[in-house]
Amino acid sequence: MRVLIIRHAPAEDRESAQSDELRPLTNKGKAKMRQNVQGLQAIVPQIDRIADSPLIRAQQTAGLLHAAYPNAIRETLPALAPDGSEFALLTYLQQHGSKTQTIALVGHEPDLGALATWLLSGQVDNWMPLKKGAACLLEFVDVVEAGQAELCWLLRPKQLRQLV
Repeated sequence: MRVLIIRHAPAEDRESAQSDELRPLTNKGKAKMRQNVQGLQAIVPQIDRIADSPLIRAQQTAGLLHAAYPNAIRETLPALAPDGSEFALLTYLQQHGSKTQTIALVGHEPDLGALATWLLSGQVDNWMPLKKGAACLLEFVDVVEAGQAELCWLLRPKQLRQLV
């Protein structure tokens, strides 16, 4: 199983939004994310499932991803909200993934970096930061457990756009 971890695109400032949960993507963030998704399409031919955080900026980012991969099953996963449970996400991957599937997780930092680190190393005290709109691809060859993933690649947003 392959797990594509994507941080949401740039969103409005905290000061300009009613609440953190309702902060939408900026117009520039949407435009950049559309280009990022085109880059993803060059290296990820198929996504089977897209799970996103319930916060608006992650939902909008996942919507742009889903537009490019319309056959993917899309759902909101509360564990992808800030301070969500890594164990709940691992359980989700174990329940919904198969050896041939690609699952995309769209959420927030520092949680996604901590999740990637935990899936790769089994340790949560160190994390791999993801810039807004960045993505990394992990692969589980045998068992889907913390510390068993392999890093296929990690790309910054600019690098994704250069793939187009």
